[in-house]
Amino acid sequence: MNHDAAPSMAEPAPAGVMLIGHGTRDTEGTEQFFQLACQLDAVLGRRDVPLPLAACLLEFQEPTISQAWDALVARGVKHIHVAPLLLFAAGHARDDIPKALATCQQRNPDVTWDQAGPISRHGAILDLLERRIGEVTGRLDGLELDRTALVMVGRGSFHPCAQADMRVLTEVLARRMNFAVHRTAFYAMAEPKLPEVLSAVATDDITDVIVQPHLLFQGRLFDAIAEQVAEAGQRYRGVRFHVAGYLGPERAIAQAIHDRVLCTLGFLA
Repeated sequence: MNHDAAPSMAEPAPAGVMLIGHGTRDTEGTEQFFQLACQLDAVLGRRDVPLPLAACLLEFQEPTISQAWDALVARGVKHIHVAPLLLFAAGHARDDIPKALATCQQRNPDVTWDQAGPISRHGAILDLLERRIGEVTGRLDGLELDRTALVMVGRGSFHPCAQADMRVLTEVLARRMNFAVHRTAFYAMAEPKLPEVLSAVATDDITDVIVQPHLLFQGRLFDAIAEQVAEAGQRYRGVRFHVAGYLGPERAIAQAIHDRVLCTLGFLA
């Protein structure tokens, strides 16, 4: 990836941040993305040298990456820290976003950019996931942890590294929360699929199954996962199935994005 030379520590160029969301046709999910952008703007504003922020969406809606680029350039930004709002690095982070940015840079060859990594297993994300799962366990009467299965379900990706990261995330959370029975599932593009995993864990030894959709916001995917869990509940009447909440526009995610940007800088803009 050719980003040109970044500004030196001695003479830092005016820098800004571009937050790139995936985009969704769901109105609530879109609103939540921009709520998160406000959270991130507040975090960036606390810095000694505040970084201007432009939020945009990769698909389905505006503002686009091109529009966000132009907005930052209009504010005098000469170096853009690109923060993809992605849980794992896959095709969008590796291909689609860099291509779009390279096209933008052709209009402004004097403007440079770098790209932060996915928020993945940042400590704030792990803490937030524990909270979401804890919201379920805390309201269940008579829960026996040794007879409860945790199923983490991701959107899914053809990229093997993204699949592996999802499986590692499940292992880390299961150890932190003492779930002896735990599985990773995917909604699409990877195996095993969620219905197969739900059938596998619905045994005589299991009384409860907690499904954590590893998603950022409300959308059709969250609804589809909840529907598959409800269908499993109809098939396996002796097991209680529970759907935990998605991550949501939380300050913890804004902090994780901020920290990923800092890791990318090489200098503090």
